[in-house]
Amino acid sequence: MTQRIALVTGASRGLGFAMAEDLAARGWHVVAVARTVGGLEELDDRVKAKKQPGAGELTLAPMDITNDDAMAWLCRSIHDRWGKLDLWLHPAIHAAPLTPAAFLDKKDWDKSIATNIRATGILIPMVEPLLQAAGPTAQAVFFDDACGGEMYFSAYGASKSAQIALARSWQKEAAKVGPRVRIETPMPMATATRARFYPGEDRSQLADITAEGARLVGLL
Repeated sequence: MTQRIALVTGASRGLGFAMAEDLAARGWHVVAVARTVGGLEELDDRVKAKKQPGAGELTLAPMDITNDDAMAWLCRSIHDRWGKLDLWLHPAIHAAPLTPAAFLDKKDWDKSIATNIRATGILIPMVEPLLQAAGPTAQAVFFDDACGGEMYFSAYGASKSAQIALARSWQKEAAKVGPRVRIETPMPMATATRARFYPGEDRSQLADITAEGARLVGLL
């Protein structure tokens, strides 16, 4: 059976971590990208500790998705090694602190644009040929969070909404020629990011990250 290759950008924590772990358990070879080396190493340790016959493996890629040269090198490496990409999951996000729009911090605003919008727009043209090489079953998956226009979600909400708008354009453009572009809305999860956004929330009512990751992988 031909090995299935997945690229997960933002794999060192949260939903990206959970989905990368679940994909590896299902036999995928996962290229796990994140800036946080420690998070990637923890992911690798968990995958190896749970490895069963038929399980997949990881390739750790500790790099910043806003580094164009690094991303171009990674995509070229995927092409040279496997010649294709069956799946791209893009949960990577910069979640700027909540603040009124009139008090936006320039550094957080610039980082939100660079990570959430610009990097996505740079990656799509790099990744699309790899997905098309895998044939009609290849998929790219983005993750919506309907915070745009909400009070205090200025930088995060605006940049996340722009990212999803970009994904929706690609989705329509690729409908007949591939790849299949999906936009999923995860259930509210007990992530560190959500804890910063909603510090007084009852976390016992939130979805378990590992279970939600497995549910979303199952949809693919």
